[in-house]
Amino acid sequence: MRRHQVLAVAAADLKRLFKSRDYIIPLAILAGLFFVFVPGIMLPLIGATERSPLMAQIGDVIGTLPQQIQDNIAGDTPAVRTAYAFAVYLLAPIAIVVPLTISSAVGANTMVGERERGTGEFLAHSPLTVQEIYMGKLIASLVPGYLATAVGFTVYSLIVNLTVGRQLGGWFFPTTGWWYLILWVVPPFIAIALAVILRLSARVRSAAAAQQASTLVTLPVIIASYGIASGLLYSPAYSALIVGALAWIVAIVLLRSGARAVRRERLLGVAADA
Repeated sequence: MRRHQVLAVAAADLKRLFKSRDYIIPLAILAGLFFVFVPGIMLPLIGATERSPLMAQIGDVIGTLPQQIQDNIAGDTPAVRTAYAFAVYLLAPIAIVVPLTISSAVGANTMVGERERGTGEFLAHSPLTVQEIYMGKLIASLVPGYLATAVGFTVYSLIVNLTVGRQLGGWFFPTTGWWYLILWVVPPFIAIALAVILRLSARVRSAAAAQQASTLVTLPVIIASYGIASGLLYSPAYSALIVGALAWIVAIVLLRSGARAVRRERLLGVAADA
């Protein structure tokens, strides 16, 4: 496999994507909503309602959690502990949901989009191997999700430290669990979803069908990753390493088998359902 050919395919797709404002703007709004708007409103609001009855009730709920979880929640007042719990635990799965949604939206259109634009014939008759085409498409689908993770995670960290960290007496975020989540667990989950979505995108006849199929794939992965992400942050080290390793194994197997779904006749729109 020729690396420069793979990167050329990925670069062409990314250039086309970032020039398409009607496609990239909604994805940017989605990332900004979850990484910036929601925590930027919620966390200061929690601190401003420290003496409210609702905050006391939330504090009582936190007090009923298992002792191991309570020990991980920092803060001396109900408001600070609630803000810490929201920032570190309850909002954590956005680190998977947002990039997974973005990469899935891009990946769903990457193969079938070539046929609809009329460029599939060019790829089908090019000297590129099907494996090189597949890897280029995969990279082009991964980059937007990983980019959203890097930028969104940085902004989210600043918001958390400037709001909750100030009440705790210093910057504390990202925690160990978040580092494991971002660097080790998020990447294979995105790859697993994309391995299935790219296979579907190579088979269906329209972008609408590809988007519908990607939704069916993405939803269970989001639900599973949401639960896993929440659990890992309570016990980050050992469990995160195991879950991440298993996810990487599954991702590698699916990605290797997914390359077989890309055929030159599918890019031409022939035997799309075979």
